[in-house]
Amino acid sequence: MTDERRTRVRDVRSQLAQEGPVWTRGPELDFQTVTLPERDCDLVRDLLVAEKAQTVVEIGLAYGSSALAIGEALLAVDAPNPRHIVIDPFQQQAYNNVGWDLLCSAGLDSIADLVAAPSSLALAQLVMDGVVADAAFIDGSHRFHEVFVDIYFLRKIVKPGGLLLLDDDYHPSVRAAVRYYERNVGFTPLPDAFATGSLKNIGGDGTAEVVRRCRAVRLPAPSFEPAFEGFKPF
Repeated sequence: MTDERRTRVRDVRSQLAQEGPVWTRGPELDFQTVTLPERDCDLVRDLLVAEKAQTVVEIGLAYGSSALAIGEALLAVDAPNPRHIVIDPFQQQAYNNVGWDLLCSAGLDSIADLVAAPSSLALAQLVMDGVVADAAFIDGSHRFHEVFVDIYFLRKIVKPGGLLLLDDDYHPSVRAAVRYYERNVGFTPLPDAFATGSLKNIGGDGTAEVVRRCRAVRLPAPSFEPAFEGFKPF
């Protein structure tokens, strides 16, 4: 049955990549701009399978491409109680529920929960509920302070030694937020994780350095709180 479920997910993923969603929120190229490219989705899937992830938190659903890849990974791991927590306050009002409908059509609503609340509130509640995840995928707001807060809470949710994956790392705001945690809280960059992934110019400037679109970091194990006197500028 698991193989049949994975085939169903792959079929939905393939159709989305080839034909796009049944609805987009406006500009003709919005889907291509917003959604995670298929090859990056494949890398997310493979990283989570290698991690043997059983519980994954995702911030930002949009058109569902990354969520489908995460769902496929959870099915491939074939854990007894897989769980995919998807946080997106704009899924209905901005995306007409397209991403969630695709997850449902792939049969992934049986393992996924959609939390329609701002990530800062939803993640805080997960901490209060004692949720422990193996990994997280971050693709929500790209404002520095909101990325920083997302990582702050996910550091309390994802287990020590667990995995954080981020989309749109070419935005300076995202890169700066991650850099704080790498320099001060022991996050370890995994530069080879997306070695074959998509490339983007930093800040969308065609003359700027070319970097990978996605980034992977590993949390320290054991986790620790740094002394404030040892703050390293980032």
